[in-house]
This record gives sequence, structure tokens and C-alpha cells, in this order.
Amino acid sequence: MTDQIQQLTPELTLEHINEIPVLILNHPVGTARIALQGAQLLNWQPKGAEQDIFWLSEIEPFTQGVAIRGGVPICYPWFGGVKQPSHGTARLRLWQLSDYDLQANKVRLEFSLFSEYGVIEAKMKMEFTDKCTMTLTHLGQEPAQAALHSYFNIGDISQIEVQNLPSRCYDSLQGKHTDVPSTRRIEQGVDCIYTLEEDKTFLVDKAFNRHIQITHHHADSIVLWNPWEKTPSAMQPEGYRTMVCIETARLEKLLQFGESISAEISALPADI
Repeated sequence: MTDQIQQLTPELTLEHINEIPVLILNHPVGTARIALQGAQLLNWQPKGAEQDIFWLSEIEPFTQGVAIRGGVPICYPWFGGVKQPSHGTARLRLWQLSDYDLQANKVRLEFSLFSEYGVIEAKMKMEFTDKCTMTLTHLGQEPAQAALHSYFNIGDISQIEVQNLPSRCYDSLQGKHTDVPSTRRIEQGVDCIYTLEEDKTFLVDKAFNRHIQITHHHADSIVLWNPWEKTPSAMQPEGYRTMVCIETARLEKLLQFGESISAEISALPADI
């Protein structure tokens, strides 16, 4: 169920999808949706693109306080299950739209996360041109981990390659470090953490006839994830066939106050 709440500008609307307030952008540079829970980018389709860049579960219920399956969840201030809730609290809490600027060829949106005492803890800036750039800034006093957990929309898992990865990773499914090809084809469940070597990762999608370039700024790790048939909550049984996660992460060198991590994403037709 979707209810309109507020028209902020001719191109920017705030709506509710079930229990979650969602910002809707319809602009010459493209379309996007951002959930205020988690400041989570749900969809982005740049001008001229035939397909959405990001994957969102078709059965996502948009329940307040429950992690949204898809888009770009912000894992912060910790990653994984070292504490509960898994992947931190930021993706479960409401952020505020604190600033926005819409120009002819560029959109900037800024979101802020506040503590219960009104103290700012983090900021997320999203910029949309022909690229999408997401920048998370840590404003807490304690050092923090962070990951931009991007779910990419793909035509078919059997027709993709992830290129320019390091040749060694920590395989979380096997619980050990292992040597792997720098170009990965996914034929089973994968959950690998790489120490960042190159700042660019490429997703080649033959079914959608496009290349997606992910540039990792101020990161130290890349995470590659697809659950295969062990689908998690709020994912349809065949959902794993149309998504792959390539995450920009800061896991070892913790973010200090004022430091940021950023992912810059662009898509091109495969024949360019």
C-alpha cells in the first residue's frame, strides 16, 4: 500500500510504502527511491537505462524495524554478526532528509542519523548524475565498521562475471582464506571478503547487455555475496538468480570520527 505524504519539489515526493516512508525521485537524470529507514537506496534507473541498477525483493513487505531486502543497505556501525542486530542498527532506524539540491544535470540528497538524544551519528550523501555516488560519513565517537551492501540487478546469475577482484579472499562459507580467480563466475553460494587491491570492480551482465563499474573510495574490503538456494528472509525462492551483492566495505581499518567511505556506480551498454 502506497500513500502520498508530501510533495517536496516537482521532482521529489515523500510517500509511505506500507510502514516505511520512502523518498521518490523523478528527474531528468533518472529515477530513484530511497527508504528513510536506513537511508537505503532501493532503486536507481539512470536516464536511458532499460533496467534498474539495483535489485529489490519482489516480496519485500516494508515493515518498520525489519531490514529491507535489496537496494543498498548501510551496514553500520558494525558488519556481520559480531554484535546484534546483524550488520548494525543503522539500516533499521529512521534517518532524516537533512538537505537536498536539484539541478538540471545533478541531484544531491543528504540524510542524517541522530541518537535518541539528538546527537548526530552519521550522514549519507547521495549524488545522481549519469553516475550514482553514495558517501557515508561516520560522526560517532567510537571507531566503526561500515559496508555499502549493494544488491545489483542482473538478468541471470549464469550470465554474469565479476571482474578485477583480488586472487585471494576469506571464504566465509568455508571459514578459511583461499585462492580464487580474479574473474568470478557464480555457480553456487558465495560469501567472500577480499582485501581491496584495485579500486574498481566490474560486473559484466550478458543478459542485460551492460557493464556496471563500481569504484570503491576509502574502502579496505570488497564483499561478494549470493546465497544461491539458501534464500534469506523476504526473498523469493528464485530471487538469487537475478541478484548479486558487491559491497564496498571498511572492515579492518575502522572509520574514525569524520571519515567517510564511498561507492561510485556507473553503467554502460556492453558494446561501448
